[in-house]
Amino acid sequence: MKEEIIIAGFGGQGVLSMGKILAYAALMDDLEVTWMPSYGPEQRGGTANVTVILADSPISSPVLDSYDTAVILNQQSLDKFEGKVKPGGTLIYDPYGIHRPPTRTDINVYRVDAMEATFGLSNSKGFNMIVLGALLKIKPMVPVESVLKGLKKTLPERHHHLLPVNEEALRLGMSLVK
Repeated sequence: MKEEIIIAGFGGQGVLSMGKILAYAALMDDLEVTWMPSYGPEQRGGTANVTVILADSPISSPVLDSYDTAVILNQQSLDKFEGKVKPGGTLIYDPYGIHRPPTRTDINVYRVDAMEATFGLSNSKGFNMIVLGALLKIKPMVPVESVLKGLKKTLPERHHHLLPVNEEALRLGMSLVK
């Protein structure tokens, strides 16, 4: 098993955190992992992406030209990465802020209305966990329990009271996928 993933959007959407949580979850399941973030000098509003590779054998390089799965959260990222999804691969996108949806017919495309679902949560910062839940429903690379352990590992202890809300968001994301 080897899954090469790009998660891309604006800074502030939780893109890097989503990749980090997924990477920790895979480590806890004894998988080989690379996590390679890329972002501009802007803290919020600038583009950000993270490449995550999960495998059951050693990974030769964290640098990729194409991806099995792309999670896209803004138009700039869609324009940049839609063409880099391998034929037969998967593209997951949230339509909020995207004015031209994906057009490729040789990949599996999933629209996940995560931003809209966020409005119904008690914590408005659950967007990235909703998206991560949708990704795991579509591509169950690691069990939800491992993701929750990864979340606990990456979240500072002073924020551990938010773990139940994040679990709710993760499961909500899974339920959005038809």
